[in-house]
Amino acid sequence: MNLFDPDLALPILGAVVAGAIIGAEREYRASPAGFRTHILVSLSCALLMLTAVHQVRWLSDTPMEIIRIDPVRMAHGVLTGIGFLCGGVIFREGFGVRGLTTAASLWMTASLGILFGVGFYALAIAGAVATVCVLAAVRASETILPQRRYANVKVRFLRAAAISQQDFTDRLSSAGLRAATVQQRMESDSVEYGTTISGVNEERMDRFTSQLRSDSAVIGFDYMPHDI
Repeated sequence: MNLFDPDLALPILGAVVAGAIIGAEREYRASPAGFRTHILVSLSCALLMLTAVHQVRWLSDTPMEIIRIDPVRMAHGVLTGIGFLCGGVIFREGFGVRGLTTAASLWMTASLGILFGVGFYALAIAGAVATVCVLAAVRASETILPQRRYANVKVRFLRAAAISQQDFTDRLSSAGLRAATVQQRMESDSVEYGTTISGVNEERMDRFTSQLRSDSAVIGFDYMPHDI
């Protein structure tokens, strides 16, 4: 077998390049799966598909009339197996979920490796370009597309200040933030209110934080955004 055969070398090269480009973008954003992971996923998928497509080369002792080449079975097995790897990069953080985009990029990288492996170069290149454009447009989409952002907040007040739950929600409302169900916790010297808020953006959170900073009754503040 000649490794410099274009039928073998081009799919491997294309899979490595596509995986490297997508992986570099994920590495830049400090995702759970980065540069090397995406290259290995794309390369392994391409190699497996090349093995399936070129069965005749490694079944040399088998009569030609009984060989049935069916790369679709290999593709099905690859995409089923990649699901376990994708599941490993998704994890929960508070009430939010992280890693969904990285899992999708791994799935897409596996698909690109399959396309390179079966020789669909034009479709694979177009898919790689589209994937990079989508991943690179994350910041633009957050600005252009409307979305509801949530966060968890906890504020601790001096117990002697007698801050009520209504006072707490009024402070959120004055900053343009909407509170869900409010949880309360009382200790010997403090009262804590916690809730999930919507309508979150930097300006409103700065306004709310400024209010808390200027209030001597506030002794603690926790802010946990939902990053999905």
